[in-house]
Amino acid sequence: MHWFSQIISPNASALKVFQEKFSNSSQALFSGLLSIELKTPTTYSNIGSLPSSHFTLILAKYTMKEFVDIDGIRLHLGHPDNSAGEWIGQQEILKQLLACWLIVDPRDLPLSPRLVGPPGIGKTSLAMAGAKARQQSLYIYQCTADTRPEDLLVTPVLAENGKIQYQASPLVTAMIQGGVCVLDEGNRMNEKSWASLAPLLDHRRYVESIVAGISIPAHPDFRCAVTMNDDDSTFEIPDYILSRLQPTLTLGYPARHDELAILQYHLPFSDDEMLNLTVEFLQNSHELKLDFSTRDGINVLRFALKTVAADPLHPIAKDAAWRNALEKCLGQDALDLQSLAERKRQSLGGNAIPMGLGDFFFDPDHPLHPDYEEEDDEEDDEQI
Repeated sequence: MHWFSQIISPNASALKVFQEKFSNSSQALFSGLLSIELKTPTTYSNIGSLPSSHFTLILAKYTMKEFVDIDGIRLHLGHPDNSAGEWIGQQEILKQLLACWLIVDPRDLPLSPRLVGPPGIGKTSLAMAGAKARQQSLYIYQCTADTRPEDLLVTPVLAENGKIQYQASPLVTAMIQGGVCVLDEGNRMNEKSWASLAPLLDHRRYVESIVAGISIPAHPDFRCAVTMNDDDSTFEIPDYILSRLQPTLTLGYPARHDELAILQYHLPFSDDEMLNLTVEFLQNSHELKLDFSTRDGINVLRFALKTVAADPLHPIAKDAAWRNALEKCLGQDALDLQSLAERKRQSLGGNAIPMGLGDFFFDPDHPLHPDYEEEDDEEDDEQI
């Protein structure tokens, strides 16, 4: 029996591929390759104790298709997003996302949820964590105001031989490969592009490429999620699309200990004093309902650390470096959160007195104002 059979016999499909890819490799070389792929020191003696899921992930990488033929048209496929990341805190919403993608019966279909929240709060990271938990390849399509249906599905490009080549988008690649696709900032996309996805997001699960002249069915393992920012610089998504993007999973700002853990994850070399300054600032801004996100905190902290390290011969005080970074990244208003929150409240009408129609034409003390009250004549007489 080949030595591959001894270590991955529980995974027959992986065995075949690994034998083809590494049949001429020594045990030591294969162990080294696994160490690189798994980012964990691996020897031949402990390979057998590794979970089969480790082999599944590597198998997906080595069996990734470069193209596929559909109705005589060759589609060249894209590559997955291999960005590293961890989901920290708010485990309940991750469970809800995974529940959306679950199939409870052969006749069941997965849901395509909307992930809603302010910019920089981790919506894309949540979807990435969901794909990682399901051990599926991740594809991300960045939606913009000028996204066209052909950009979203299949784009004709000029190949090196001078012929037209059809390039599948990350969405279509995920459909074919059976991966997870995240449509990032979906409410920046116009209705014409959304209309091309209507059959994909219901029971039909296919898209129609007008450019390539083909229908593309989705793999049974294909999953989708759409992230949306709740700001004003977006399109209004039509109701017939919103009814297909259910449910809505809303992300809130993280708790203090979670936000601290997130900053420590992204900047493990950070100073404790600056970490605490940043977390305190973010938590105060959340309480005052200001729009500063964890991503803003990461950028402030990163710039502060670089400022301190830039001139080691003339070190700057850490709190001064942090305040300078705060002002440069988020503006001078961020130095005084209370005043900023008060101005925001006033601009939203927090202290405004309700106005009637008469207020637009007359001063409150004008005799023609509808609410004007004359002084009591009897009171005037008594004073006289």
